[in-house]
Amino acid sequence: MEIQPYLFFNGRCEEAIAFYREALGAQELMKMRFKDAPPGDGYQPSPEVADKIMHATLAVGRTHLMMSDGQGGEAEVAHSGFSLSITAADVASGEKYFNAMVKGGQVTMPFQKTFWTDGFGMLVDKFGVPWMVNVQHKGDTA
Repeated sequence: MEIQPYLFFNGRCEEAIAFYREALGAQELMKMRFKDAPPGDGYQPSPEVADKIMHATLAVGRTHLMMSDGQGGEAEVAHSGFSLSITAADVASGEKYFNAMVKGGQVTMPFQKTFWTDGFGMLVDKFGVPWMVNVQHKGDTA
């Protein structure tokens, strides 16, 4: 079994895909727009959402991140009650991911040495998604 995060970006999914590709080296595995949905069951996307992303999947390391623009018309997305966590192999990689992910976002805890690891930091990216970047502790297997 796998648990995969599924994020909604209320019209900014295309921008989020480009950002995560650059910041994390994510690979786009699949992207479907609302207008590409097979006709059936009477579904016809409105012109406002036709070119928006109905579903996309990114490979980020060994994880799949699923995402969508949603149906449109929702209030601004509030990502809360969770944090996505990146485990970096070393401090240099951790700092690289942290600095790339915080562009346009907000640091909630600076990247620094802690009692459990040589590097840890928390941020909210420019899409409002909370992230933690943690350097793998020696002896851990992630």
